[in-house]
Amino acid sequence: MRRLLLLALVALGTAACDQSGSSGTLTPVDVQQPPDDDLHGNGGVVPLPDPEQQDGRVGRSARRLTVDQLGASIQTALGQPWSKLSSRAASLGRADYALVNAESTEANLVFAKFLDDGAREVCVARASADLKLTVAKDRVLARTLPEGTVGDLRKLTDAQVRELLVYLSTRFWGSPLHDEELTRWAGLFTQAAIRAETIKKRDQAIAVLCIAMMTDSRFLTY
Repeated sequence: MRRLLLLALVALGTAACDQSGSSGTLTPVDVQQPPDDDLHGNGGVVPLPDPEQQDGRVGRSARRLTVDQLGASIQTALGQPWSKLSSRAASLGRADYALVNAESTEANLVFAKFLDDGAREVCVARASADLKLTVAKDRVLARTLPEGTVGDLRKLTDAQVRELLVYLSTRFWGSPLHDEELTRWAGLFTQAAIRAETIKKRDQAIAVLCIAMMTDSRFLTY
């Protein structure tokens, strides 16, 4: 009797499973169109910005140097500090932690004005000192110019001008000028050299390049 009752219960359980139609069955998946879930779909991932909209940069947008970083970069690139950096630090964005508790890294007009003043100070001083040196390796900005006393810069060959520009752009930006941009900068130097000889201030041709590269966004951002 017990055996018959047990068999009846097993039969009823099997029938119930068959009627539900869900236990132990697999739902077919169309492999041509996988489900749009977090694994196969976008998954909430934000795509990287278009490099063409960020001057060729991939990932985050560029950030301006802090005052301390700017001072270190000037010292590294020119071998001497900007003497008025500390007195201009607040205007350049440094926090005083009295009224301002966060450093500003916004490239505004005030920053641009004071930086231009600083670039003129250090670049003119460095270029003037360089042209007094006769040993090329002792120079900072004019290191690629020929040994001995620096002569008329208008007489430099195109190859010498380009070598100077590649050296300076690598020194200031960590990346050399090339192609059409290198040609444009060569034209700038040629004009600067002509004017420098006219006013009898040869060092200003080198200073012009220094100022232009130091105030370029490639020197100020990372």
